[in-house]
Amino acid sequence: MSYVSLPRVQHIVASGFIAAVGMWVAWVSYTQQPAEAFLFPRLISTVFVVLAVWTFVKAILGWTKVGHGVSRRDFVWLLPGLIIALIYIFWAAKAVGFYTAGTIAFFMLLSFYDPAPHGEAKTWIKRVTITAGFLAVMYGLFAMLLKVYTPREIFF
Repeated sequence: MSYVSLPRVQHIVASGFIAAVGMWVAWVSYTQQPAEAFLFPRLISTVFVVLAVWTFVKAILGWTKVGHGVSRRDFVWLLPGLIIALIYIFWAAKAVGFYTAGTIAFFMLLSFYDPAPHGEAKTWIKRVTITAGFLAVMYGLFAMLLKVYTPREIFF
């Protein structure tokens, strides 16, 4: 039996998990009603599944250069962003609405990962401005340009 390096195993596990999530999202988008509300998610999830499965197969066959893998230090650095994303996906988007939760999650991620000092007012103004721009682009993209349904809960 041949030796498989830890970085390659990490790549196989991560790409397999992402492919499984992609298949679940695609299944949900194809089985929910009203069908017209899920037209855009069907398109995006189908492309997502094709790319995710392709990446998973490449990882299994060893065709992907994986580098050194994710170190413990890197994982600890990524963990807050992962926690914010999971809270957004499984609770916040439904509890406070798509746009509100997306804005809060984006602002939290930007604040956490922005290397600018947190003690200066101008960096907070910059973060708020970037977040407002993000919200405007998201609203313009989904509501105005694509005219697709977004989850509508408490606020939006």
